[in-house]
Amino acid sequence: MLKFVMMPPQNDLKKWFATRLTETLSEYTVVSPETDGDARREMVDADAAFGWIPPETLSVSEKLRWLQNPDSGPFEGYFYPELIDHPVIIANPRGIYFDHISHHIMMFVLALSRGLPWYVEAQSRKVWDKEARESPYIYLPDATALIVGVGGVGHETARLCHEFGMDVIGVDPRPEYDLPHVEMHSPEELDDVLPRADFVIATTPHTPETAGMWNADRFKYMKNTAYFINIGRGKTTRIDALADAVESGEIGGCGLDVYEIEPLPPDHKLWSLPNVLLTPHIAVREADNLPERRFQILLENARRFAAGQPLKNIVDKSRWY
Repeated sequence: MLKFVMMPPQNDLKKWFATRLTETLSEYTVVSPETDGDARREMVDADAAFGWIPPETLSVSEKLRWLQNPDSGPFEGYFYPELIDHPVIIANPRGIYFDHISHHIMMFVLALSRGLPWYVEAQSRKVWDKEARESPYIYLPDATALIVGVGGVGHETARLCHEFGMDVIGVDPRPEYDLPHVEMHSPEELDDVLPRADFVIATTPHTPETAGMWNADRFKYMKNTAYFINIGRGKTTRIDALADAVESGEIGGCGLDVYEIEPLPPDHKLWSLPNVLLTPHIAVREADNLPERRFQILLENARRFAAGQPLKNIVDKSRWY
């Protein structure tokens, strides 16, 4: 019998997962401790866990071989030296957001390409202004999308951009998908391809390598008509540098769902800059099918773990994803 621990804090989703896992796989005993102290005692002889394990609990987890991370992009601090050095295999649910987030990205692409922010501003003033748009119209079949991070979300975004007739360039350190319509490059080539893009779409996780990668120096490589879209992780982008690039006309504008500081401070100038679209980190909010998708990956990995088979979505712990 394998012991599986749902790490605290407990919530309705974890309780639902625990019940379904118990009912589906007889090989497991699933426990759901309510406190960190209880979790530490349960983890002494646990084979696997779901959630986050603090260092003091990891130190007593003598049998732990598998940790399922509930999120594709975990919170800052999820990975720490002891966890990285530990032999435990970590897996995550990457890929479950592929359609929801790519649709949000395409909302930004379509709106910015047609100058929607200018017309929304005119609408707010109750002005019928056919000349409100002050940025060039971008015809998508003549445009190029550069997608930085061609993983679960990025590969679906690439497909949608291609369907709209766009040329698509991808940058990724470890491509996982067969994308014949995407011109792929390594991260070391990013600055070389940036000047070609009309839309720069960042779907990268926050890692030691990607923190602050979008900065004043990098925005200088973009066309002054190009748009920057970030829907990966906020800490990859220096928000002040982005605002300066938009304000100065160095780039055409931006669409953001994630931010270096969340919530974005109300006095930040990005709120009032033209040709900017901001949503408050809600690209997958209210998506009813995500809990089931997350559970199915957990269930598949539980089956594989019990059978001694390789897990899905294994994380490179040293790179955090």
